[in-house]
Amino acid sequence: MDKIKNLRPLLLEFIRYCVVGGAAFLVDAGILALFNQVILPELGGYRLYIATAIGFLAGLVFNYIFSLLFVFSAAKNGRVGRSVGAFAIFAVVGGIGLGLTELGMYIGVSRLGLHYMLVKVVVTAVVLMWNYLGRKILIFK
Repeated sequence: MDKIKNLRPLLLEFIRYCVVGGAAFLVDAGILALFNQVILPELGGYRLYIATAIGFLAGLVFNYIFSLLFVFSAAKNGRVGRSVGAFAIFAVVGGIGLGLTELGMYIGVSRLGLHYMLVKVVVTAVVLMWNYLGRKILIFK
């Protein structure tokens, strides 16, 4: 019973991370669609990957700010995660997530011929787990 009781804060933290991650996904996907369809249509085949990176970076910044404010109790109750080094680690974990996202977009869109937003949703679910675990283990212990 104590093990379940001890997991409750971690579960609640993960739920908060999913809510913040969902909002960050909306920022990410909205900017991806805006750049892919409106701002960069003349770039041809590379526009999707450039738009993916721009959206991902916007979502990363959103996620960082709201992770500090609402998700990780160590950050809310102290200075954990509020340094240049912590942001650098946050960004490196996110950069790996961006690499996974770009790879998934390439495979899903260019190789399998799927719609980019469908691929984005699937890839985001995988990257969500990577980002949470990486950030939890490396920054918000």
